[in-house]
Amino acid sequence: MNAHLIPHPDASGSAALSERAARVIPGGVNSPVRAYGSVGGTPRFLVSGTGPYVTDVDGNEYVDLVASWGPALLGHAHPAVVDAVQQAAARGLGFGASVPQEAELAEEIISRMPVIERVRLVSTGTEATMTAIRIARGATQRPLIIKFAGHYHGHSDGLLAEAGSGLATLAMPGSAGVTAETAGQTLVLPYNDLTALEAAFTEHGDRIAAIIAESAAANMGVLPPMPGFTEAMIRLAHAHGALVILDEVLTGFRAGASGFWGIEQDRVAAGVAPDLLTFGKVVGGGLPLAALGGRADLMELLAPLGPVYQAGTLSGNPLAVAAGLTTLRHADADAYARLSHAADVLTGAVTAALEEAGVPHRVQRAGTLFSVLFGDFPSAPRGYAEVQRQHVGAHRAFFHAMLERGVNLPPSAFEAWFVTAAHDDVALARIIEALPDAARAAAGASGADAR
Repeated sequence: MNAHLIPHPDASGSAALSERAARVIPGGVNSPVRAYGSVGGTPRFLVSGTGPYVTDVDGNEYVDLVASWGPALLGHAHPAVVDAVQQAAARGLGFGASVPQEAELAEEIISRMPVIERVRLVSTGTEATMTAIRIARGATQRPLIIKFAGHYHGHSDGLLAEAGSGLATLAMPGSAGVTAETAGQTLVLPYNDLTALEAAFTEHGDRIAAIIAESAAANMGVLPPMPGFTEAMIRLAHAHGALVILDEVLTGFRAGASGFWGIEQDRVAAGVAPDLLTFGKVVGGGLPLAALGGRADLMELLAPLGPVYQAGTLSGNPLAVAAGLTTLRHADADAYARLSHAADVLTGAVTAALEEAGVPHRVQRAGTLFSVLFGDFPSAPRGYAEVQRQHVGAHRAFFHAMLERGVNLPPSAFEAWFVTAAHDDVALARIIEALPDAARAAAGASGADAR
């Protein structure tokens, strides 16, 4: 047997750390999906990463397909990114004042997405979407927001209804602590359903400030918009005086060099564009940084120029800006070609292995992002209700079989898989070698009622 495929039974260090963390941290984690609630077993505590690999506290090495949930576009600990952060840290961790690189990062974002005229840096994707909604309400003087079931836009109160990501993983419809009054200002509609969208505008059109949508859904698994839906959504919103916010926190600069909107805009008529976009993950290069951008007239409603207030002591901090700017500058055509190649190879290999084992499944893809739906899906699902029918027991068996063979997958059936530009032929071969056994494990689970 290939040495890399020897199962890794020793998770004693991770188990001890998990017990220790649980005594002082709710659930033992600082973000719910890390708890392995969907897959069971011992969450791995990771201590290092290099290129396409991560190593846990017990010394087990894994080929990584989480990539810090997206930011490690170039691979873990890319030398240029590490050097940029170290140089920035040597100059000071933060000053509570502007630094020159903030404008450089904003310029880099705008150069990739010319629909954007102004950028504001914040620290998290939640802050970015929350601020975009505040701008939309300030610009329109309207209260209501439309979101789509299964789309996740961070954990601000008004956006947790029928969200994806951790809520989908934990089978939670929303969150305690969100008041009915707050939830009532968000209209949740089925994704890719233009009829439902038209009906909402017919009934509430003069009270709707904006639609917020993931550019391509990637928090209930990957589910891109149906052909024509994005353009129709933008046209309908604008016809009623509402704005459109495209959430590219996951897809931005990862689905492609200009995010998923860069892919979509080639299929959209000239002059049809979102008003605001939000970014996270890749834009911070692995450190806490996010951004929102859009038309100058909307963005300049933000303080200190306008009446929409937003602030953050650590917004645009020099370490995160250095990491994000360096990541984007090294994310060139060659890097995206390597990302696409890795995604092509793996989606083909996963399909072949699962078909050979007789496992019903469907591979979903948006640019270089992809995920696997376990279950019988003869056609592409259109929304959250369909995605929730997947066989999570098959995913659970597949996940653990891959983990035991040295491959780190997202510990949830409702998350995207992330390749990096560092996934070379050696790393891909290790993943491919692990697939047949994992597919057989999924086949065994598929034969049981383990949904």
